[in-house]
Amino acid sequence: MKRTHSSAVMATALLAGVVPLVLGGTPALAATAPVAAEAQATVEPGTIVQEGGRATVPAGTEGPVTVRFTAAPAAGSTGPLTARVRLPVTDYPAGGWNPYRLSDAIDSTCSAAGGAFQSCVWLTDDDLNENFSGVAVDFPAVQTADRIAYAVTLDLPQGLEWIGSLDAPVTLKDSTGKVVAEGRLGIDVTDGSDYRNLLFGRDRDGVLWSYQGTGDPARPLQSKVRVGGGWQQYTAIAPLDTTGTNGRGDLVARDRDGVLWFYEGNADPTGAAPFKPRVRVGGGWNKYTALTGQSGGLVARDSGGVLWNYERVQEPTGGDVFKPRVAVGGGWNTYNTMTDFDNGGALARDKSGVLWKYERAHYAGSYPAEPYKQRVKVGGGWQIYTAIAGTGSLQMDPAVGPPDDVVARDAEGRLWIYKSKSGAGGWVPTTRTLVGGGWNTYNLIF
Repeated sequence: MKRTHSSAVMATALLAGVVPLVLGGTPALAATAPVAAEAQATVEPGTIVQEGGRATVPAGTEGPVTVRFTAAPAAGSTGPLTARVRLPVTDYPAGGWNPYRLSDAIDSTCSAAGGAFQSCVWLTDDDLNENFSGVAVDFPAVQTADRIAYAVTLDLPQGLEWIGSLDAPVTLKDSTGKVVAEGRLGIDVTDGSDYRNLLFGRDRDGVLWSYQGTGDPARPLQSKVRVGGGWQQYTAIAPLDTTGTNGRGDLVARDRDGVLWFYEGNADPTGAAPFKPRVRVGGGWNKYTALTGQSGGLVARDSGGVLWNYERVQEPTGGDVFKPRVAVGGGWNTYNTMTDFDNGGALARDKSGVLWKYERAHYAGSYPAEPYKQRVKVGGGWQIYTAIAGTGSLQMDPAVGPPDDVVARDAEGRLWIYKSKSGAGGWVPTTRTLVGGGWNTYNLIF
């Protein structure tokens, strides 16, 4: 009887753990503890919501697009918390594309909890020791809060439009790896523009303006964009190579005291900030009567007509931009206008109005005393122009190829463009096309 009683008591206790006991119509309090534990074990993760709906990200030179989202962690989450965004790319096109190459191609900065943007790197599954398709990026860890704001910038180069439309998973994990919030970001990658070359004009007030090439032969230039004032202090300005919206194209400028300043190119799709802050190169540059860029370096003509070649230092530090000068030769006073063109070449107009072409002789650094091949006559009649400047291909006609365009302003202030064309002898000008009038407002065009 005693053993039977003990069994009955145990059975009753086990049953109470499954079905609440009712004593006098009132549920037993002991039955509530397992229910609370069950509820705690099934707490759902919080939410992650994208701001502003799906984001369109052009693959081109338009610049970075900022994608913002807000995380609401599950109640009781403890920090630090780390957000991860995955781009679930599965179909890679031919041409060597894979997750490793994709991760290198995407340029991003990340901000967590309203903090400053900092560089962040896209990683592959091998980098993270996880099994997933595509690439992922982790945000800086932050402490928990009811709402946490995140932002990531996406800057994609030309050629990544094949990514297409993605629903990118986002997770927020605590220090133990538990997911405390999750959601998705809508990202649509589109075909962006290729980089655009720039033409500059300095007005009489010293304000510098940039004109971006459109790629449209019927309208080769966009409306002007203000770069900034103070450029009247320079007596000579020379682009060292073709300037574009992708940051390519450095520039030097000489002030009235003969000090040369170096402006490094800056990537800016608007054309309003094409250069980084200037760096002092040095004094004594008033001895030169002409400055012209050459394959990223500089050629300078002195008052005696001798041309000097300043090759570019590969990794400049401070104002150490050029190597010591090397003499090219004399007789260059025959020219009253010089401009760089076509990736290291030069155009020079003599005092009779004849335009001459100098093609680049060698790769930069191979023969510093011979930067150009023998000159080739382009043609006469160029004395009608008050300014001549070689530019990158402003019209970007795929049938044209790599040579630059040349712009020229006449005495009436009309700007003409000579569309580039590859011939047996290299660049040759084609029939000129009128860009428009009003260009006499500028005292310098480059």
